[in-house]
Amino acid sequence: MKSPRLVALVALFAVVALVPVAHGQLLLSTNDNKVTLVNGAATVVKSPPPDTLTVIDLKAWPPKVLAELDVPGSVVGPPFSVAVSPDESLALVTANEKLDPGDPTKRIPNNTMSVVDLKAAPPRIIATLETGKAPAGVSINRAGTLALVANRGEGTVSVYTIQGKTVTPAGKVTVADEKSGTSHAAIAPDGKLALVTRDGDDRISVLSIDGTKVEYTKRDVSAGLRPYGIDIASNGAFAAVANIGRGGGDADTISIIDLKVKPPRVVSTVTVGQTPEGIKLSPDGSVLAVVVMNGSNKPKDSPFFNDAGKLVLLRVSGTDLSRLADAPIGHWSQGAAFAPDGKHIFVGNMVEKDLQVFSLDGGTLKDTGVRIAVKGGPAAIRTADK
Repeated sequence: MKSPRLVALVALFAVVALVPVAHGQLLLSTNDNKVTLVNGAATVVKSPPPDTLTVIDLKAWPPKVLAELDVPGSVVGPPFSVAVSPDESLALVTANEKLDPGDPTKRIPNNTMSVVDLKAAPPRIIATLETGKAPAGVSINRAGTLALVANRGEGTVSVYTIQGKTVTPAGKVTVADEKSGTSHAAIAPDGKLALVTRDGDDRISVLSIDGTKVEYTKRDVSAGLRPYGIDIASNGAFAAVANIGRGGGDADTISIIDLKVKPPRVVSTVTVGQTPEGIKLSPDGSVLAVVVMNGSNKPKDSPFFNDAGKLVLLRVSGTDLSRLADAPIGHWSQGAAFAPDGKHIFVGNMVEKDLQVFSLDGGTLKDTGVRIAVKGGPAAIRTADK
């Protein structure tokens, strides 16, 4: 007969074995040094330093910069131009544009994506892959086996397979023509569907995914003017899309796409202010963070100029959105990201070249006063989708 103490120890070890091992908690920021904002105009920097990628540890408080390395990037496109594999071993960073070698005062479309080994000490680029023209948003599926890149300059989505640390091109899907502005491809949690925003012709295209086979279903969803950033809830029930509008000072919108119904469709839309650039759902899908430029990127003599952007939080109830809280942020701000526990929100401020850190407790949003300096303008920030 086993002793009661031995039985208790065996039971304890069994319980411990059932507790999942937590992955690290990394936040990545890809930083553009090629352009700066001069009185409302994106202006090329003379002889700029290289673009960078910042790797940040969210387990530390305040969050700690673990590494910064030179990686080509771009502020052009929605702030989803960096993706992190679920096991946090790899990062993919697209470079939408580069300086013209013949005239370094001008920017031209690029066609590359960097593969970064995050487990190396220090992290380093291990491959540079060709994409389509002007790559923008990039996503990795929850299995860590497939990546999609939206190519803004040609109306396509590039497909890549991932095996370990090897990322391999696996073809392209043509969604529309080069004027459609394919901006970001968000992959559903079950890995069977992707949504591609098209800000050039005001559509969101539905792709089907079967293993490595990715196809355009010919189904397009209409949300609002210039759908740009898009995120899908962790339960796969809905997506939220930011419609950035025409930049004419009007209040722009956020739409919810119901993914439970077939075919998927827009079921609600709310206004949030001028130019909702960044959009991100909380890990549990109950809160939507929206980075609203709010005219902070306009010339100072514009009637639409405001001397701060806004972080707007919306409460998600089913497929309905309601205002939860808002707070001032920096200028020409881009992406938003949640900490894995949903209790902190990070916003990338291009002009200030920092990440602004907020806490969220229930419905209370608070600026913590913590700023994480990065080497360049934070064009996109991301954590792993798990």
